[in-house]
Amino acid sequence: MLQIEIDDGSGFCFGVTTAIRKAEEELATGQRLSCLGDIVHNNMECKRLRQMGLVTINHDDLQQLHNVKVLLRAHGEPPETYELARQNDIEIIDATCPVVLQLQKRIKKQYKENLLVQDQLRKPQIVIFGKKGHAEVLGLVGQTEGNAIVIENFDEVTKLDFSRDICLYSQTTKSLDEYHRIIDYIQAHIAPKAHFRSFDTICRSVANRMPSIMQFASRHDLILFVCGRKSSNGKVLFSECKRVNPNSHLIEGPEEIDSQWLHDVSTIGICGATSTPKWLMEQCRDAILDKD
Repeated sequence: MLQIEIDDGSGFCFGVTTAIRKAEEELATGQRLSCLGDIVHNNMECKRLRQMGLVTINHDDLQQLHNVKVLLRAHGEPPETYELARQNDIEIIDATCPVVLQLQKRIKKQYKENLLVQDQLRKPQIVIFGKKGHAEVLGLVGQTEGNAIVIENFDEVTKLDFSRDICLYSQTTKSLDEYHRIIDYIQAHIAPKAHFRSFDTICRSVANRMPSIMQFASRHDLILFVCGRKSSNGKVLFSECKRVNPNSHLIEGPEEIDSQWLHDVSTIGICGATSTPKWLMEQCRDAILDKD
């Protein structure tokens, strides 16, 4: 008999849950609400909220708006977004994740300290391990007026100036293992007279999912990883599933399930990213049962 298990540890993280709850509360009042960017990197959840009345806008749209409410998603925004909202009399519903907000404050504080350093050679390089162009990273770089250095992976660490001080931070959803590799490399190559500081800014609600999702993937014949293809942490988590269990497939919804995958398997595990709603994983389970 086919057994299907939905991973208890998968689903929305605290930051995403809070952002969606705030959106639902505002929409329940019947007032217009816009969200700056997709509220979550999951097309199905975005569609559900659009049907409730949520309007997704971009930064160009924001410049044209006045006297409206705009929700800032969990990823956070740079200071100029708040300034534009003030100028245009836009009421901000701020759903920035507390972990991201704390990271923004840390980086901003370091940047302000840098401004007081007269000797350019003694100004620490503010380095962010993150995906270039990602909403969270744009918000972090914005705390430095665009002066932070972004490295996307371990291979890019070589472009840093090891003769100067380095302050290293990480996007909250990056791989903890790769971050530690970067730290080790910098420690091994930093000049004797230069100082290096690293800050553990990776969100544990994501990092802690890594070992549990690996265990989950290892005990099933087939893994269906339900995730929006734009999700940064989803890519990281799925790669681990695939490494542990090669018979893993990334899908955005039940319509992408291939019946061929279900042949000769007795156990199926369904899991997902921090941007994957539980109801969507349940739909995938039900779709399999309908095929059976």
